[in-house]
Amino acid sequence: MPKKQRRDSGKYVQQPTGYKAFIPAGLPLDPPLDRDNEMWQLLEGATLSLGRLDGTAQILPDPDLFEYMYVRKEAVLSSQIEGTQASLEDVLEFEEALATPDSDIEEVLNHVDAMNYGLRRLDKLPVSLRLIREIHRKLMAGVRGSEKTPGDFRTSQNWVGGKGSTIRTAAYVPPPPADMLAALANLETFIHSESQLPALIKAGLVHAQFETIHPFLDGNGRLGRLLITFLLCECGVIRRPLLYLSHYFKENQAQYYDLLQATRDFGEWENWIKFFLRGVASVGSQAGETALKITQLMELHRRRVIESRRNSTSAQALLEHLFTRPIVDVNSVARGTHLSFQNANALVRHFCEIGILEEFTGRERGRRFGYRSYLKLLSA
Repeated sequence: MPKKQRRDSGKYVQQPTGYKAFIPAGLPLDPPLDRDNEMWQLLEGATLSLGRLDGTAQILPDPDLFEYMYVRKEAVLSSQIEGTQASLEDVLEFEEALATPDSDIEEVLNHVDAMNYGLRRLDKLPVSLRLIREIHRKLMAGVRGSEKTPGDFRTSQNWVGGKGSTIRTAAYVPPPPADMLAALANLETFIHSESQLPALIKAGLVHAQFETIHPFLDGNGRLGRLLITFLLCECGVIRRPLLYLSHYFKENQAQYYDLLQATRDFGEWENWIKFFLRGVASVGSQAGETALKITQLMELHRRRVIESRRNSTSAQALLEHLFTRPIVDVNSVARGTHLSFQNANALVRHFCEIGILEEFTGRERGRRFGYRSYLKLLSA
């Protein structure tokens, strides 16, 4: 049996000030990825999972609504990986004008803005270094890290490590600026190349290489996760941006970092790609199941409104409103349904009586109501 050829993953280069920085080898891999039976099976499972998710999204009564909420859920999870504390409910309360903004909520909303902006730009601009810079500018505008040149590739050395780490104690030191620019040029060429690689495998390679290059002073993790969705939407693997791996990466954070580091230290790309494909299959299946459950919930509660003998236009309008604004007060219901405060209050009370809304503050004044069954599905 021939001996397996060792893959050149890059090299650690001593820098004048005493630390070592990693200079990655370019893509495509040399030798190519070893696609054994296990990888083919994982690829097939991931592809089937995405196909089912895409098909489910097309038959939803309101796929835009599902996409609207799912983008926010992903923004919360991706931001939490970077240390923010905002929850999905915090964000939804703010968007309903029921809470004042704080820095964590603003970071999540920037993520939503960056995702939507990038998807719109894909109609005119392919995934490229230019688009990556534009998205980064949206992602970092006015929030923590905004002083670190949003939208511009770094011109100084950065490093990855825990709080208090220095460049000499860092877990990983990316390439210096000059080598970083060369690595980015190679990455862009690879993204645009006519490759025989399946799109999912290519997206996994691009994500890992982007995180290795770490081209910004801040926000690399969040942008790298967004990049996966942009790549898969651009090539048509998914028609709607419903695949988000932040939950999977967060649940398996130590393994995620270990496998990325192994691509650098040992050229072990196969284990990383298998991990990535398992994540795609898992998250795709979860998203598809959630979409079906939300559809069933919508139908159940539409019937409940009808059977309650209050099937008014206003009642249906409130139910539709709750699927994008599942935390409300009487004033926001009045705005959303164009009712007087008195009639909105009566409608909210009715929705509590039939088990759709639940008051969760316990206060006499400033009461707020949650569409708990829907929020539970989104937060599962």
